[in-house]
Amino acid sequence: MEFDFAQVAGPDRYKLMSAAITPRPIAWLTTQSPDGVRNAAPYSFFNMMGAAPPIVAIGIMRRPDGTYKDSGQNILDTGEFVVNLVSERDAAAMNLTCIDAPPSFDEIDAAKLETAPSTSIAPPRIASAPVSMECKVFQTVEAGLSLVVLGEVLRFHIDDALVDAERLHVDTLAMNLVARMHGAGWYTRCTDLFQMTRPVFAEQGGNT
Repeated sequence: MEFDFAQVAGPDRYKLMSAAITPRPIAWLTTQSPDGVRNAAPYSFFNMMGAAPPIVAIGIMRRPDGTYKDSGQNILDTGEFVVNLVSERDAAAMNLTCIDAPPSFDEIDAAKLETAPSTSIAPPRIASAPVSMECKVFQTVEAGLSLVVLGEVLRFHIDDALVDAERLHVDTLAMNLVARMHGAGWYTRCTDLFQMTRPVFAEQGGNT
């Protein structure tokens, strides 16, 4: 079946794409307004885009009336945010921070989250997150009802138990990350894996 997206309504495009493009990692963003009001919210339109410079990308949808969500407004106003990764132990707290609360509502307090100060930016980190990345805005792109934020990672925090400092080997499975799936409220664990080694052209008997 083929869909001409020029003829498909926005909510239906969202339904098709978000159900098909899975699993998606979750950026549990912590931001802070210029007045010091903290905000935490998860976004699954997220991934790493490069390492030189170290860039992450987050897609933040606007509200139906075109106004920015709290995370987006704070990022535009301050140029700063933290990407916290979500372990299964934090899943319920992460879900609570999805709440459609007014800007004055502190999701961090509501979810009873402990925070840790960031080193180079104002927004705090979520202390229980296995990884937190302090970011500054590299570039923003306005795309209809979406705000695409490219962030440069300034500081990378990882639980000491999860990394070999000499080899920079990360125990990825021990992070117990959850990812976003299809529909309302579906998530997945990283527990069913398989491995394939990347082929080498010379070893395949190939000729240039």
